[in-house]
Amino acid sequence: MDPPTCEGETTAADEEVTFDFPVVENDKVRYFIDYYTGRARGAFSRWLERSARYLPMMREIFAEEGLPRDLAYLAMVESGFNTRAYSWAHAVGPWQFISSTGRMYDLEQNWWLDERRDFVRATRAAARYLKDLHRQFDGNWYLAVASYNAGPGKLRRAIRRYGSRDFWTLTRGSYLQPETKNYLPKLLAVLIVAKQAEKYGFTDLEPQEPLKYEVVTVPTATDLEIIAKFCDVEYKQVKDLNPELKRWCTPPGVSDYPVRIPAGKKKTFEEKYARLPEAERANYKHHRVQQGDTLGHLARRYGIRVDHIIALNNIRNPRALSIGTDLVLPLKKGFSRRPIKELRDDYIRTRRRSYTVRKGDSLWSISQRFGVTQRQLRVWNRLGWSNIIRPGQRLIVSSKAGGVTRVVKKDGATKKIVYQVKPGDTLWGIGRRFSVGTNQIMAWNDLSENHILRPGDKLTLLVGG
Repeated sequence: MDPPTCEGETTAADEEVTFDFPVVENDKVRYFIDYYTGRARGAFSRWLERSARYLPMMREIFAEEGLPRDLAYLAMVESGFNTRAYSWAHAVGPWQFISSTGRMYDLEQNWWLDERRDFVRATRAAARYLKDLHRQFDGNWYLAVASYNAGPGKLRRAIRRYGSRDFWTLTRGSYLQPETKNYLPKLLAVLIVAKQAEKYGFTDLEPQEPLKYEVVTVPTATDLEIIAKFCDVEYKQVKDLNPELKRWCTPPGVSDYPVRIPAGKKKTFEEKYARLPEAERANYKHHRVQQGDTLGHLARRYGIRVDHIIALNNIRNPRALSIGTDLVLPLKKGFSRRPIKELRDDYIRTRRRSYTVRKGDSLWSISQRFGVTQRQLRVWNRLGWSNIIRPGQRLIVSSKAGGVTRVVKKDGATKKIVYQVKPGDTLWGIGRRFSVGTNQIMAWNDLSENHILRPGDKLTLLVGG
């Protein structure tokens, strides 16, 4: 069902709540209030829980840039505050920057990192972009917000076509896409509901912990596993604090790269890092295959073993290297297969299979303790988004060993498969084997287009029964 096409009488929002962004409540806005509190209640609950981690920082940055603090809620409309969000239009990160706009606002993108995922730098860029749009549209926040979605050129053409600068008037015609017409109403609905969540029945939330971190600088490329070890924390904690890093180490050739680490770990890290020889900080090199390259040639050139190159890059046919292919070369002395599994994003660092819920536990706190995701816990324990865990309840906190774990749905129509990646696997090959699309696999597992599979990774697949 589409939202109403007529606005109805606009009214001020609830007088008990204050906003520093102009808020009206009309038929279109009420449609999305009903949507977020009804059909999309589960998703909205997750967004609210995640907002507790990022929103305080985002509101502060917006205030520093001279913008309404409440405008930071736009990240909820864009991505649900998901730093790894990736759209069909190739927009990336919590603020869903496309590549060109990201570069326009100094967000670096290369093989090693994508600053569109950096929750601080991307938020700063989004604030400056919105400020520029606000200026372009003569201080009209509604037009600025709409142009963030449609692009300023598209919105200017709509203004000329309809001879109006009133957002609601522009939505009556067919020129603007439905996504743009609904964009501002979604933001207004988000503001109204999120700022008075209890009033709308969101009383059983498990808010994530607010961001707490310190920043250290590493003079040369450094493995994130080493950083995590020196901080005495899980690899995933360091990875989550630095989502812009697409690989498992800081970018080579970048001196004094700033890395976020959990609060209270800076002194310990710096003391241990100072004793680490430079040769042991970074273990990998990026190489783009050129004409005449062979694995044997590369192995001799860099003093490494062919089977290590094959294992780390999931090479299916060692005799058929394609020109332009990006390879990661393991340069660590004594490199073995074991670090490959340790460096994957979702590596489960415990062999413990179950856990008894204690008072005060939440899925988020349990996921952090065992280095897994809340989504994995829900899948392994068949928990719906509305299920509440209780003290004494026993949860599976680690997937079973082996290549494939099957969980058959009650209706028998589909099977949920947990597939363990093997050397040589690719997303395309796995998709072909199970008759699913690579885009589906990426969506089910929150993978970016640049994700590198590693032996031992576990992928969730939904296949026909």
